[in-house]
Amino acid sequence: MAVLTRDVILREIESGRVIIDPLASDQIGVASVDLTLGDEIRVIETGGEPIEIRDETDFRDHTEVRSLRESYVLEPGVTIHGITCERVTLPSNLCGFLEGRSRFARLGLMVHVTSAFVQPGVQNRQVLEMSNVSSRSLRIHAGVRVCQLVLMRTEGAAVYQGRFAAQDEI
Repeated sequence: MAVLTRDVILREIESGRVIIDPLASDQIGVASVDLTLGDEIRVIETGGEPIEIRDETDFRDHTEVRSLRESYVLEPGVTIHGITCERVTLPSNLCGFLEGRSRFARLGLMVHVTSAFVQPGVQNRQVLEMSNVSSRSLRIHAGVRVCQLVLMRTEGAAVYQGRFAAQDEI
């Protein structure tokens, strides 16, 4: 697999093989595309019994959606789900990884805890598992470029058809 650079990303977008909507030209960096945080988050409910980690466990049973029209204070040690404003469409021979931006990581914001892989053939918005690993509270705002998408060519072709294939909301 090889990481796509700006000129290749632009060609893929111009050809219509990669669609990132909405997208401003200054979101495309030297080897990645900045993605912005949407206007909703999903917050894990506090208290109660321990959550069972089993194949059938559904995160939606233990979380609630909140608006991010107003900022949200992410306390130390807390994880929330965000979602990108952008809908990402990839062809069957491209995949990607979401990476947090270092400017925010240096303040303790982890943008994806463990699920950074963007499958080939996706057509959805990307959910971000955002955690505060600092000792201070962080104020989260919609519309901020919180992560970057690094694109790579795959060896072979595939189209993701899994549980989150049509994900357009948190």
